[in-house]
This record gives sequence, C-alpha cells and structure tokens, in this order.
Amino acid sequence: MTTAVVRRAAELHARYVPGAPRAVVMTLGALHEGHAANIKAARASLPPGGQVVVTVYVNPLQFAAGEDFDRYPRTLETDVELAGAAGADLVFAPLDEEVYPAGEPLVRVSAGPLGDRLEGAARPGHFDGVLTVVAKLLHLTAADRATFGEKDAQQLALIRRMVADLGFPVEIVGVPTVREPDGLALSSRNRYLSAPERTTALALSRALNAAAALPGASASAVRAAAAAELEAAALADPPLALDYLALADPVAFTEVPADHTGDAVLAVAARVGSTRLIDNVRLTLGADA
Repeated sequence: MTTAVVRRAAELHARYVPGAPRAVVMTLGALHEGHAANIKAARASLPPGGQVVVTVYVNPLQFAAGEDFDRYPRTLETDVELAGAAGADLVFAPLDEEVYPAGEPLVRVSAGPLGDRLEGAARPGHFDGVLTVVAKLLHLTAADRATFGEKDAQQLALIRRMVADLGFPVEIVGVPTVREPDGLALSSRNRYLSAPERTTALALSRALNAAAALPGASASAVRAAAAAELEAAALADPPLALDYLALADPVAFTEVPADHTGDAVLAVAARVGSTRLIDNVRLTLGADA
C-alpha cells in the first residue's frame, strides 16, 4: 500500500474525503508492532473507503526537563513503511509550526486531578502536554475515531475523559497491549535497554502475571504477589528501581481499598538503568470471595 506523507495541515485537509469516516492513530514515531496493532484496529473499524491517518510528532510539551526528548528516536522513513504495511492511508508528520503556530502555547488542556496521580505525580505536567497535543491533532485530522494502546492505561482514561467532558465528536478505542515473545510490553524505549537491563526489565511483566494468576483474589494478595517479583528485581544486577506499584480504580486511577471487589488496574512504573518503563494489567478482584 502506498502511504502518502503530509507535513502541512492544509494538505491533510485537502485529502479529506467527504462522507468517508476517518480514524487516527497518534504516535511519537519510532513505530513498532504495538503501533501496527493500533493501525490495524483503526483500519478494521472503518467501512470500505474509510481513511486511516497516522500522526508522527514528538510533542515537546509532554517531555519534562531531563527526559529523553532530544534522544527520542526519529525514524520517519521506516515509520512510513510500517504504517503503510499495517493499513494507513496517510502519515501526518507535522512541523512544529503546524501544531503550535505561535510557539509554546499559552493555553493548554489541563488534565485536572486525574492527571496528578501515578504517572502524573511521577511526571508533573506530562498529561497536560499529552491532552493538549491530542486535542490539537483531533482537530487537525478531523477524525471520527482514534485508537490508543492500553499499555498507557492512565493516558487512555484521561483521553476518554477529555473527549466526554469537553464534547469532542470522536470515538476513542482502546487496543490491547502487544508484547514481545519474552513478555516485555512493546515500547519505543525498549531499544535503550542493554541485554542485562532487558533481563531485569522482564520483572514488570512477571509481576503483572503473578497477580493475574490469582483470579478473584483480594487486593492485598494481588499487591503482595506483584511486589514480591519487583522486590527480587531490585536486587538484580542491574537493579530495577521502582517508581510505583498501584492497584487502581480504572476510571479515577485512585488506589482501591482493601475490600474492593470488581475491576481494577494493576499499574507499575520502574527504571532500569536510564530507561523508564510502564506496564499494567486489568484484573477483577474478589470474584470468588
């Protein structure tokens, strides 16, 4: 499939097909099979004649000082190839002035209290930057639906809440996390890991699997099973440095109480070397209690 690359919003608008639904997959670039799954889901959600747009934009607003904005991989040529193979019609790789024409925006979308928890507490202002660029790209792409990976569970919850609270006429679709054969959740940052660091990083998926192997368990049992794996990895060489392990409500992302039953998200964030990784799993607690 031939996939066109457009850099200007005017050109993207010119390629809009009246009456044909459009789905967007937003990325920072450095595409991998997780992104491909999102693109395939977007394609499958559309009728014949529908248009899939993949955005590739390294958004400076969501990177704090000292994070990896400058070293984040820029691989547009291979991104276009992967996007096209997965079913994209267009790749929108906008210039900075297309997204933020007046420079750094003075008005931004606030993530509110939900954006101050877990990832938001670890990365202050991150979700304001995410929601600002998502809102802008939804506007520029004029999409009817957008697909996002469930690996970034809190981000997905925030985008859904923004769309609902602010009345965006777009459907948000979550796509299950794609994993490498060893269980590591696919991420563009995995390429930063050395071989020993990657071995240590597998503790994240082991912790989630240990919790998921206890269907219907209590919140305390789930937390303990996951924590045991992460504590062992903290003694590895190189060690895993835990940012947080949270058993959270899937909508509010507040910690669930000990007697909680029903749906929850077990979320983990940790550093291995200089690389920060996140992962999560959906659980049902207390079903057998």
